[in-house]
Amino acid sequence: MRVLYFHQHFSTPLGSTGIRSYEMARKLISRGHQVTMVCGSYGAGHTGLEGPFHNGFRRGLVDGIDVIEYDLAYSNADGLFKRSLTFLRYAARCVGRVFSEPTDLVFATTTPLTAGIPGIFARWFTKKRFVFEVRDLWPELPRAMGVIRNPLVLWAMGVLEWASYRSAHRLVALAPGIAAGIRKRGVPEAHIATIPNGCDLDIFGDRSEPWRPDGIAPDDLMAIFAGTHGVANGLDAVLDAAAELKKRGRNDIKLLLIGQGKLKPALQERAEREALDNVVFAKPVDKKRLAGLMASTDVGLQILADVPAFYYGTSPNKFFDYAAAGLPVLTNYPGWLAGLIEENQCGFAVLPRDPVAFADALEAAAADREALLQMGRNARQLAEREFSRGALSERFVDWLEGAARA
Repeated sequence: MRVLYFHQHFSTPLGSTGIRSYEMARKLISRGHQVTMVCGSYGAGHTGLEGPFHNGFRRGLVDGIDVIEYDLAYSNADGLFKRSLTFLRYAARCVGRVFSEPTDLVFATTTPLTAGIPGIFARWFTKKRFVFEVRDLWPELPRAMGVIRNPLVLWAMGVLEWASYRSAHRLVALAPGIAAGIRKRGVPEAHIATIPNGCDLDIFGDRSEPWRPDGIAPDDLMAIFAGTHGVANGLDAVLDAAAELKKRGRNDIKLLLIGQGKLKPALQERAEREALDNVVFAKPVDKKRLAGLMASTDVGLQILADVPAFYYGTSPNKFFDYAAAGLPVLTNYPGWLAGLIEENQCGFAVLPRDPVAFADALEAAAADREALLQMGRNARQLAEREFSRGALSERFVDWLEGAARA
């Protein structure tokens, strides 16, 4: 089976972002299929291609994947208009690939929602099988966050969402709430598979060399947030907890924010203004370096803005990286991940907008290191039992093969 795979933010493990598409493509190849990956140039990613661009793209074989990378730079720090324009330009070029690349099945994954456009063309104009993967519910999330308020834009996004769902022969949802949102759009449950993000158990194994950034002592309790510093992440909650810990004189608890994003400069300015020297900022690193960092980390921070649409409608990469590394996880919002943490005793779930409870949880972690280690063991067992990337990728390929046969 020849699979034309559209993911604008595709990355290999050499990047500092999620590698779901890389691993899924590799599993397809191991099962005897051919994969052509069409992507853009994501600031936090690394496609594996190094040569120059010709006519706006470059192409090459990366670990068995035929990668087509368009010269379309994207960063979370870009403004809304620039990002939207990049999304549309990518979608337009992908439509061209639908007609020029030999393929048996088209697979497209969000974000952005415009990733569905080439799939719509594939379904109705080339009669190819189309499978659509939904990582976030759009336009529900930007509407709930207040990022997009224009009613015409929201209406247009709603039409695109409906058309993408109804054009797909099958869909993949990354979280229970996402599957529920797809069903509300009239898609039969039999056409939807929930396949969450997975844990890279080999990358985050015991062989990583531990390290810590400057400013964090070996005996400090180190809690880490590894991910985008954007509006959706709500990282002021971490600084609020840091201020509370500072009041309590707990300079032995350090909060590390590693990554990039639109709000990182503002967060750094606030930390400096309030003399929050218990907060350390670091640049993003690739997966191998991140594994070493997590090997010396005590707590992983799963933080999001207090938006009810997030509670059941997200499947964040960082939670699964923490679990794979055997880290207890502290989350600051309710929902399916908070339920997992509590049911499996692998961390702490605190209420949103509650810096006192946030600080209390970190103090409890520092006070009982043996209990913390057991939480980490529980997290790793959960990763192995339910979220192994290998097992989930087998389900993924089964689902696509079924779509091709149907």
